[in-house]
Amino acid sequence: MILNNMKERVVGVDVKLRKTTIAIVDVRGKIIATDSFNTSDYPFIGDYVSVLAERILDLVQANGGYSSIRSVGMGVPSGNFPTGSIVNSPNLPWKGVVPLAAMLRDRLAMAVALANNAYVTALGEYVFGSAHGLHDFVVVSIGSGVGSCFFCDGHVHLGTEGFAGEVGHTCIVPDGRLCGCGNKGCLETYTSEKGVVQTAHELMTASQEQSLMHEYEALTADDVVACCERGDKMAIETMRITGEYLGLGLANYASIVNPDAFVLTGFAARAGHWLYDPMDKAFEEHVFHNIEREVQFVISKLADHERCILGASVLAWEVKEYSLFK
Repeated sequence: MILNNMKERVVGVDVKLRKTTIAIVDVRGKIIATDSFNTSDYPFIGDYVSVLAERILDLVQANGGYSSIRSVGMGVPSGNFPTGSIVNSPNLPWKGVVPLAAMLRDRLAMAVALANNAYVTALGEYVFGSAHGLHDFVVVSIGSGVGSCFFCDGHVHLGTEGFAGEVGHTCIVPDGRLCGCGNKGCLETYTSEKGVVQTAHELMTASQEQSLMHEYEALTADDVVACCERGDKMAIETMRITGEYLGLGLANYASIVNPDAFVLTGFAARAGHWLYDPMDKAFEEHVFHNIEREVQFVISKLADHERCILGASVLAWEVKEYSLFK
């Protein structure tokens, strides 16, 4: 049987704490059209799903129509691929287990696949970005949290329950900072964007020295890097501390999974040598000696907004097609 009605587009959805981005992507990875809205405007999940479904349908109708779309892929913080649910997110406003993929599928009447942002980021890098051609690698995503996804022999490893790769919630400082997950001393609390800012504020509070960082009313991690570029000693110290913690955490990771490379995305890809130098030093000091200088660090070349959308589109192509109107 010859099929002439193969659908050549999918919808990719990138859910971040601040913003949700929707895009139509074709089979070659070309982004046809995009839309976005503020995630934080919808603290109730029912309202959020209603708006998300409406925005998807509006975008689809304006760009080829419903019959052109095969499926939907979503990247979500604390997303679980096997269940299609958000599970106990420490940062999103929707708590507990939220069956988001099923909820959206019921609104759209088409297949929806959902996974953790880190998994979706890794898919984007593997198919379209800096991990293309690699077989054993880890993609590390640093933003509001710290996530990772690792591929073994070209296949993603999700673990028994789908939670593999939660490096951000490994303990790096016993009885350290309280994490949103409820534990203390998690890597995320020291190396996420929020962790960088907290370190900066702690240093400024403990010192009488002046810092350019005092000039910022709402300091961000990118502001800290900007102050480093201007020669600010306290900002440089902030990044040194952050890099050391990150290097230690990744050394532990590498000693267990022995990857070819770490692909750094998000804030880690923007921080420059202020982060990389202390990270590399700490990594080589703590990694298992047989793989010293054997693990590469690769900076992602994809734009953050494109990587996550493209990864979500890969997820959409992999889910079994389903539609009430097929």
